[in-house]
Amino acid sequence: MGVITYSMEITSTIAPSRMFKALFLDSHSILPQIVPEGIKSIEFIEGDGGVGSIKKTNFGESSHIKYTKHKIEALDAGSFYCKFTMIESDIKFDKIDFITEEVKFVAAGSGCICKMTSEYHVQEGCELKEEDIKKGKDRAMGLYKAVEEYLVANPDVCA
Repeated sequence: MGVITYSMEITSTIAPSRMFKALFLDSHSILPQIVPEGIKSIEFIEGDGGVGSIKKTNFGESSHIKYTKHKIEALDAGSFYCKFTMIESDIKFDKIDFITEEVKFVAAGSGCICKMTSEYHVQEGCELKEEDIKKGKDRAMGLYKAVEEYLVANPDVCA
């Protein structure tokens, strides 16, 4: 098995505590409100949101994917850090065994920088195309920007 690592940074005008809360601690209630056409629901099928919990995301009708399940590997609300692994999806990955994501929000002025690192654990001898990785990162960027816009428009949410 090989590992392909991809990193990116997203700058936000929102404080790290609010972005972290919206995207991780309260994502199950916040994200379906922010992007109801993209995310139908998020539920904990194991645990209560802490380390070891498994979260299932159900996507909207127009999505190419119906659901994903993620296991929370590490969670530190004090330092705005989360590590999780996608352990299941309705889409059969013929090249990828699993994907691990690490996300950390770092204060930058009155906003923050979101530092993301993804590890794609691919099957031996398989190559993952750069454009496939880019599609996933573009979706992540769109979600972060939608959350940012929502939090700007609703300053009391996740305060």
